[in-house]
Formats: sequence, C-alpha cells, structure tokens
Amino acid sequence: MTPARESHSPSPETPPWEPTACILCESNCGIQVQLGGDDGRQFARIRGDRANPVSRGYVCQKAGRLNHYQNSRDRLLSPMRRRPDGSFEEIDWDTAIREVAARLSDVRDRFGGESIFYYGGGGQGNHLPGFYARSTLRTLGSVFRSNALAQEKTGEMWVAQQMVGAPSRGDFHHCEVGVFLGKNPWQSHGIPRARVTLREIAKDPERCLIVIDVRRSETADLANIFLQVKPGTDAWLLAAMLGVLLEENLTDAAFIARHTDGFEQVRPLVEEIDVQAACAVCGVPEGQVRAAARRIAAASSVAVFEDLGVQMNRNSTLVSYLQRLVWMLTGNFGKLGAHNVSTSLVPITAARSAGPRETPVTGAPVIAGLVPCNMIADEILSDHPNRYRAMLIESANPVHSLAESRRMRAALEALECVVVIDVAMTETARLADYVLPATTQYEKAEAVFFNFEFPENAFFLRRPLLPPPTTDKAGPLPEPEIHCRLTEALGGLPTERVEEFRNALREGGRPRFTNAFKAAIRNDPRLAGVAPALLYRTLGQTLPPGAESGAALWSAAQICAARRAGIEGNDSELGDALFDAIVDSPTGLVFSIDPPEVSWKRVQTANGRLQLAVPDLFDAIEALRKSHGPAITSKSFPFVLSAGERRSFTANTIYRDPKWRRKAFEDALALSPNDAAALELTDGDRARLVTAQGAAEVLTMISDRMQDGHISLPNGLGLDYPDELGERTLDGIAPNELTAVTDRDPIAGTPWHKSVPARLERLTDAG
Repeated sequence: MTPARESHSPSPETPPWEPTACILCESNCGIQVQLGGDDGRQFARIRGDRANPVSRGYVCQKAGRLNHYQNSRDRLLSPMRRRPDGSFEEIDWDTAIREVAARLSDVRDRFGGESIFYYGGGGQGNHLPGFYARSTLRTLGSVFRSNALAQEKTGEMWVAQQMVGAPSRGDFHHCEVGVFLGKNPWQSHGIPRARVTLREIAKDPERCLIVIDVRRSETADLANIFLQVKPGTDAWLLAAMLGVLLEENLTDAAFIARHTDGFEQVRPLVEEIDVQAACAVCGVPEGQVRAAARRIAAASSVAVFEDLGVQMNRNSTLVSYLQRLVWMLTGNFGKLGAHNVSTSLVPITAARSAGPRETPVTGAPVIAGLVPCNMIADEILSDHPNRYRAMLIESANPVHSLAESRRMRAALEALECVVVIDVAMTETARLADYVLPATTQYEKAEAVFFNFEFPENAFFLRRPLLPPPTTDKAGPLPEPEIHCRLTEALGGLPTERVEEFRNALREGGRPRFTNAFKAAIRNDPRLAGVAPALLYRTLGQTLPPGAESGAALWSAAQICAARRAGIEGNDSELGDALFDAIVDSPTGLVFSIDPPEVSWKRVQTANGRLQLAVPDLFDAIEALRKSHGPAITSKSFPFVLSAGERRSFTANTIYRDPKWRRKAFEDALALSPNDAAALELTDGDRARLVTAQGAAEVLTMISDRMQDGHISLPNGLGLDYPDELGERTLDGIAPNELTAVTDRDPIAGTPWHKSVPARLERLTDAG
C-alpha cells in the first residue's frame, strides 16, 4: 500500500494524530488515529505511521475500519453475574472479584489447582494480559493452558524444537527466493509491508516468488512459479521436491557436512520417493516441481513461510518437517535472506515447557506448554477424576473459534465455574458464570510480542489513545488490574513485599529497586510466579500515566539485555536502559540488530548443529510414499471445504459489527465455475452446505480462483450482533458449526479446517 503523507501541525480546531498500532494480524502495523465524533471517542481518521520503524507508513484497507472494534455496540462495560435462570445481572467490581476468587478457590481446594484450565492470554496485539495472568494462575496452582496457537502452530513448533531447538523465521526482505506455503500474505500479511515486499520480489528479475496453494490467490497472481496443489496434498509436493534435490544432486553437500546431523538417516527415505507418482498425487506437473526445486537449489538465499493453509490441513506436522528439509538441505540457515533465529524480547511460547508433558484425561502431548485445542472438550466431558473442572477464558472466544462448536458449548456447560475476561459479550461469555469487562486495546498500554524480524527487530509499547468509559456502577478495567485484584483476593500478593519495593523506589530509585527485587526472587523463588503483579503494583506506579501495564516488561528487558540487546550500556545498566527506551518511545524502537552468524549461537540442539533426522516422522514419510493420496472425499461428501479463508474484508472476530465490511459477497461460499454449472448455481444463489457435523444455508459466489471440487467459506463470520433495538442477528456462517474435533493431526492435534469433507446442494425456490 502507499505510505501515508507527512503529517502537518494541526490547527487548534483539528485533533492531533495519535500514534498506535493495528491489531488485526501479527504484523501490527503502526498507525495514526485522529479522534472525533460528538463524544470525542470515535476513530474519525486512520492512516499509516511513517515513524513506525517496521511498517514505515504501510497499512492495509482493514485497519481503516478499527472504529468498528473500538465503538462496538455489544461492548461490555460492567461485571456480569449469571442468575439461576441463565440471564445476567450487573454487579460491582468488589463483588465480582470477591466471588470469582471464592469460586475458583473452592474448585482448587476440592480438586486441585491443575483442574482449573486457562484459555487465551492475548490476541493479535493484545499480549500483556498473558503476562499478568501468570500471577493469578500461579496463585491458584493452575498448570494447563491453551490458546489459538495450538490450533495452528504447535506442529511447526514441535518440528522446530526437534531440528533447531528454537523457532526460526525466513528473511523475505533480503531473500533471493521467497516461498509461501499455504499462505496468502496479500490478505493475511504475516511479514512487514507485505504487499510492498511481494511486489519487490516479483518485479526483480534476479529474485523469484514461489507460491504453493490450493487456490489461485492474490499472492499467486504475482508468483514467478505457482504450484497449485490438490486439497490436502502439500506433503506429496514437498516430498517430490526433496526427491528432485537428491535425484539431481542439488543439495549443498558442504553445508550438510559442516552444520547438520542425520543426513544419512534421511537420505534413503527421500531417495525412495517416486517423484512422478508424488506429482500425480498433488496434481502439479512434474516439470513445474523440478523447476521450483532447481530454482531453490540455485539461489543464494531462500526464505519459506508456512501458514494455516497447511497447518490446519492433512499431514500438517509432516509438512512442517519436509519444508524445513528443503531449505536445510540447500544451506539456507544463518545468512542474510535465509532462515535465522531472531532476538525476542518476549518469546510467544516456551520452547521447552517446564509444565506437564501430557493432558490428564486423554494423554495428549502438551507442545510448547499448550494443550491441543481439539482435546479440550474431551478433557472436560469425562468422568475422569483429574478432568478440568473450571476455566478462566481471556480475550478469546473458543465456543466460536474451536472445532465442533456444539461440543465446546457442552463442555463449558459441564464445568463448575467459567470466568471470562473480555471486551464484548461474546458467544463464549454468554455461557460464563462471571464476565469481567476489559478495556479495549486502545484504552490501555499494550505491546506486540511478534518479534520475528531479522536482522533488525523492533518492539512497541503503545500508549492508550483515550480513557476507558465510565458508568454509574462500574466500568471496564485493564487486564493487569483485574489480575492484580484477583491475585490479591486469592492471597497471592504479599503486602509486605509490595511495601518493600515501593520504599526501595522512593528511597533509592530504580537501582535500589532492581537490587531489592532480584534479591527477593533469589531468596524466595515462589515470588517469581507473581512477579508481574508485584511489578504492576510497584514499578508500574512510577511509569508515565497510561503506561502502567508495561511494568511487567521490565523483567523481560532484564532477560533480553543479558542476551545483548541493541542499546548501549554496561552490564548492570543494560536492562533498565532497554526498558526505559521501550517506555519512552512513542512509535516503537529497534531494540536489536543481529549479524546473520549469530543464529548459529542460538541453535539450541545438544551439539549446536541442525538435526535433519526426526525419527518420529519416518513412518509418516514411508506411509506417504506408499499412499495414493489423502482420502478426503466420498460419494456422500464429494467436495473439500476450506472452513475459513482470509479475504479483503474478513479478519479475526474482534470485528463483531458486520457493517465493517465494504465488499459484496465477502460472506459467500466460493466455488469453481464448473462446479457451479453442475449444480445449476449462479452468483448470489442460496445453497445447502452439509458436513458430517451439520448443515447451513449459504450464499454462493462463483470464482475462477477455485479448483473443481474445492469450496471455501470466509473466516471471522457467524457472529451475532445487536441492532439499535438490541435484537441480535446472525451474520454469515460460523465455520466451526461444521467441523469435527476428531479431524486433527495425529501428532500436534491441530485441526483439519482446510480440508473438511462436504456436500453442496442447490436449493429450489420452495426449499
């Protein structure tokens, strides 16, 4: 997108442009907002922020509609308590905190803290709640948790841990060849300045853009090489590419010998792959596959990005492994434009979780500290003595976002206590016993923890744009305040420590506080669990107005500084210097600049070498080699449904008001012209979509981007929203009313939302 124009000094009558960030995807582009309206709380104008060090003025069309989030009609402004008849009543904060603490304590005392399950901890650009929730959860003794990452990324995380010991990321801004696998960054972004970067790669004759997707996406339109796979067959395509690399001797032998282990174990598996047969399964001409493999092998640098198109699909964990083999065997790690391990101020998930290794009822693996989402209902709907008995749900809507929604509804109804912390009265909140209203992301300090860029990495602690609304009885609170109050009510925040640290700040400033805090943690390691609450109640009160929620970043800055952040200072001062720089930067700052070779120091395998062999996946490769393809369709269900496609005006469900969408047919089911003709459908016709889990009436849209036999529904729909009179109307189809918890990856448990067996029936006029 074109960058924003330079700002000019406002006249006295013109509201100033305030810096903040978009919250709709992981890119979190910097934006500027001009407030207006009769109440002064409307986002009157929005533009990209040139001062943001990452996005530099770039912004997509979706950010311009953020007023629909900030001023949503179903905003929650007061704590709510469920009555015996199922309705809700407003209560004050003191009552809400006291009763929630009592209910959760009762569950803990009867069944143990491990019976209290936590779901959420953030959202796109809303991550500080996850920090402060630690204090509540540690006080309760809660150890099991999950969030949206376990729907998408845990297979990739597991593979990365086996092969690198740490997450790595492709450098698309400097790569010679960029490969997007099951990803359409034109719509879903995922890299800074996505559309600008895509055009730069596509237009440069020395560079190459390779897209692997089931649908001819907008990104595929720009591709030099587009490999259009049949639904669910990405693993066969990658296997064929690996076969070509070995068959044509295109691997980087010197890199493999110097930096990797396990090639002799992997080689025979790959050499047995029948390239021609694998190409036939995935539906891509062999010549195209060979051309792509050769271009990758010849490149000076290659970056690969896999996303939901494969991570929510058949063989997802295997795909994560095979695509890493492609770039590792061609030497694309630890150099500019390839894959590197970035400096992270705050890791999104723990690489090696110190918590439970498996769930208590089903024995499902806990990867990166996260319970597989498709197993949550099974962990509740059981007579097992160790089943989950209560849930604390924060900034999340699992009843809508997780597979087989009706089973998730039944699971919540079976719990002894459900507490939801959120901005809106969501579908999940309406099943809770208590709903605690949070401030929006623009009424508090918030931060973005997606620090994936290389060689420069940035962090942005954005300030609130406006104060929270007030009511006669209560008003929303920022999540850090909610968690501090809960921790205090649960008896987890020692008042003597709070006073000790406040005195240290008053009498000796930050240096004395730092010494006192670190000494206290050393002498009583239990305090580490409630450290975020301690920091908020002490250090937070010394920060600039509106920045109090950033207090927990102080400990992250101390840890990051020990890894040499990009700010000058001696060892004893570096952490405070980094923290102060973050707090004082109105538009974000670059906090690290890394040379490519530092990635080798961040490889966390036992011997510091890349591990090519992942024996747990060898049987899957052998099964792939012998298979004729995934068995998805049948006579009863002849279509493959992608249940959730990102489009121009669809986003995550924080946009609840359907009026934010500007484009026609954004809520329609897409199908190919041939399939439409066979069913006698035209644009705008209604049809009945059927899966094994249910049926829905859909609007149809004919698209030449779709393969025959492949249909897709947009993401972010199926929410109900109140009109001016408070009557709720359902907008579009909720995809997870049609998906099944049993359709999941055998290793990571991630759902197969992108390949759901389905049937489409034309509705007659009478139907």
